[in-house]
Amino acid sequence: MKALKLAICAATASLALGGTAYAQDVSFNVGVASDYVYRGVSQTDESPQLFAGVDFGSGIFYAGAWASNVDFYDSTDAEIDVYAGIKPTAGPVTFDLGAIYYGYVNEPSAADYAFWEFKAAASVPAGPATLGAAVYYSPEFFGGIGSAVYYEVNGSVSPAEKWTIGGAIGSQTFDAGGDYSTWNLGVGYAFNDTLSADLRYHDNDLGCGTICDSRVTLSLKAVLP
Repeated sequence: MKALKLAICAATASLALGGTAYAQDVSFNVGVASDYVYRGVSQTDESPQLFAGVDFGSGIFYAGAWASNVDFYDSTDAEIDVYAGIKPTAGPVTFDLGAIYYGYVNEPSAADYAFWEFKAAASVPAGPATLGAAVYYSPEFFGGIGSAVYYEVNGSVSPAEKWTIGGAIGSQTFDAGGDYSTWNLGVGYAFNDTLSADLRYHDNDLGCGTICDSRVTLSLKAVLP
């Protein structure tokens, strides 16, 4: 869900960069999926998804843009996200503090779809696994319905070379009411350093028609340096 704007969240004084010089990295990604599911809800009316993006990194700073087709039963053609943030570390913990702007192409004049989210996340290795948690806050969520907060816990593990099993449980809350929970579990396979696939089950407890039904999605993604 998502006018191209950019925001960078500042680190606290305890996470100062110092005088280190960092290498800069740029990568591009493109992919296809059987459906575009955002927090348990189909964004393409249960139809296939085409997406592409670009990511820039320099030290702990990152920024990027991502685009996908969408289908909201109106004139809206596509979603374009722009994001930026920092990923500092403290001991074994990696933090992710950033902002995301979700913009939409050809949305109806009064739809008010576009919105901001601000993210605070952390992850930590636990043996062969990685455990994480995140909070996303929007002062004015999709459709202009008021503030919203999304909470998530997630984890992943690599049982064998090239294989990854991961999942997440989340809770989407709204100031206007209508809160719901969502969860997903999937397995990923890296064919090589460029191409990977993901097979994932999505579900939620939100009754909003077929776009909220449980589903299994298959995606294929290529990352090009």
